[in-house]
Amino acid sequence: MILTCPECSTRYQAKEAAFQPSGRRVRCAKCGHSWHQAAPVAEAEADVEAPPAEAAPAPAPRTRAEPAPEAAEAPQAKRGFAMDRLALAGGWLGLVVVVLLIGWAAVSYRQEVATLWPQSATLYAALGLPVNVHGIAFSDVSYHRESEDKQTVLAVTGKLVNVSGREIAVPPVRVTLTGEDGRELYHWDFTPDVAVLRAGQSVDFQTRLSSPPGAARHLTVRFADSKG
Repeated sequence: MILTCPECSTRYQAKEAAFQPSGRRVRCAKCGHSWHQAAPVAEAEADVEAPPAEAAPAPAPRTRAEPAPEAAEAPQAKRGFAMDRLALAGGWLGLVVVVLLIGWAAVSYRQEVATLWPQSATLYAALGLPVNVHGIAFSDVSYHRESEDKQTVLAVTGKLVNVSGREIAVPPVRVTLTGEDGRELYHWDFTPDVAVLRAGQSVDFQTRLSSPPGAARHLTVRFADSKG
């Protein structure tokens, strides 16, 4: 038989055998409303007029109504909620993995990043990860004084190494001489013999200065377009 809650109109399927002839007390699993439900009338007696009731039947002991369809759906709703939470957690985990991969790539390939985007060098330096924005490094730099035609000549030698993963044009190089107090005494620029360095390629360079300042005590080599 089908029961209908008089409060919220929710319908339930119930077994007729569970009802006594005097009916029973039932409760709506959805809204909690309780009411007295009469027993179903047999089909053979459906057309027979019921005798007048002498007195209202005593209310049957409160019993628990059969589980409503909504109650049966509760475990399924819980499973759906758990799946939603699992999907949300998976989304956050995926986002964390992507962020970690981006961070790893930014650190592992910082030289390539700085070469293509020189402004990033400031950020890398702040993180304690200095990079070469030109993609070309100086190696084995050395200098010595020698005499040529009774004149002192300062000879500077070294190597230029392409530390990036792509071909790079070689910019002019500047040599700076400083005194004991660190102040600049003189500088000059020169153009290396090679115009372009392939990825990983290295090339020797040499430059000479006649009559260098006698007070020069230190020498630095950098690219002419570098700051500082």
